Amino acid sequence: MEVRSIEVMVRALNTARVQYLIVGGLAVNAHGFVRLTRDVDIVLGLEPANAERGLNALLAAGWQLAIPETPAAFANPAIRERWRTEKNMIVLKLWSDAHRRTPIDVFIYEPFDFTTECLRAEWLEVCPGVLAPVVSLATLLLMKETAGRPQDLEDVKELKRVR
Repeated sequence: MEVRSIEVMVRALNTARVQYLIVGGLAVNAHGFVRLTRDVDIVLGLEPANAERGLNALLAAGWQLAIPETPAAFANPAIRERWRTEKNMIVLKLWSDAHRRTPIDVFIYEPFDFTTECLRAEWLEVCPGVLAPVVSLATLLLMKETAGRPQDLEDVKELKRVR
């Protein structure tokens, strides 16, 4: 993962006025347990215009969808639900030749009440003058406990220890 790529992503989303939250390993780091993470996990507000604007911003910044779909398809709740039920998708993967070390995973559903979490988010500086919203610690812990994978449970243990 490269800081310059995270900066590009955050600037693109902020410039496009996209509502989003950083979750996953990057949020774990932001909340005090520093560990290696190989991608950026984000939750976009899935109101169709915001979802489409978010993916278009990421595409314009150099990322590509890992499946042959469009931002308009992603913005469609029925299509996302089909991906979730028929393909067991949790996230839409994005990759980039220009940002090879920084793939992005975008949740295809909102794993929490998005509006509430936006109000609780911590805005952290990713580089001078560039702020990014990070999901609250309480919600991050709940997400990690619900996922229940070994790395998630280790994150929970370490975040509680650090805090």
